[in-house]
Amino acid sequence: MSESTSSTPGTALGGEFTFPGTEVTVRRMGYGAMQLAGPGVYGPPRDPVAAVAVLRRAIEAGVNHIDTSDFYGPHFTNQIIREALHPYPDELVIVTKVGCVRPADGSWQMAKSPQELTEQVHGNLRNLGVEALDIVNMRMGGLEAPKDEPLEEQIATLVELKQQGLIKHIGLSHVTPWQLEQAQKMTEIVCIQNLYNLVQRHDDGFIDSLAQQGIAYVPYFPLGGFRPIQSSALDGIAAALGATPMQVALAWLLQRSPNILLIPGTSSVAHLEENLAAADLEIPVETMAELDALVRA
Repeated sequence: MSESTSSTPGTALGGEFTFPGTEVTVRRMGYGAMQLAGPGVYGPPRDPVAAVAVLRRAIEAGVNHIDTSDFYGPHFTNQIIREALHPYPDELVIVTKVGCVRPADGSWQMAKSPQELTEQVHGNLRNLGVEALDIVNMRMGGLEAPKDEPLEEQIATLVELKQQGLIKHIGLSHVTPWQLEQAQKMTEIVCIQNLYNLVQRHDDGFIDSLAQQGIAYVPYFPLGGFRPIQSSALDGIAAALGATPMQVALAWLLQRSPNILLIPGTSSVAHLEENLAAADLEIPVETMAELDALVRA
């Protein structure tokens, strides 16, 4: 692992992590911008002023890792980020993803041809107002679980865009260990973004393998997403720790492995503050064992 990686509870926003093969360092508690879009992650936000306020408060609180995509909205989320934060702080790392589009009916459609990916990269550049994207995650699979489908054509496209100076680093989203191995034959992969949280833990072995390689693992839906985590056992543990159940779920992730980076999303400043406070919650070893047993079937 990088020497700057830390999993010590109580450090600022969960400590820091340096992406492999780079000088890019982020605090482990970041922010996911998905919820800044309208209902169903489609259309403009209900309250644009509040959306801008959340982003600015995140930066004030020390967050320097924002996860987004131009297909959130589509376009609205990146445009709000630009409105709120441009010109961007030097240490801010904006991670985006490609591989999907949102047509007029609001559906989610996979779009992974070289032409589609190139158009999406340029859309992210334009709406974020940058000349190069810090990290671009290639979103594979369909809308369900990852599958071992070939990804050489997609990675080759991103590598070409990287050679053009439009992308600085490449990551993967919604992938299997086999797909990571295939991608690594073509370029360095700095992060993996898959579904993972306290009760959905199919990637346990994958996380441990990535930790050995120093590769970041960024769980999407760290609080359950469209199916928020609900557990009477979790409620009891949270009460004993003087925290909310969602704070415990986030703190568990930070203590689960030092390569895990968090990107909980919200459109509320109050909820943002609650999420960030989870980085200061230290869960005792025996309580971690209790939490480890809470796996959703």
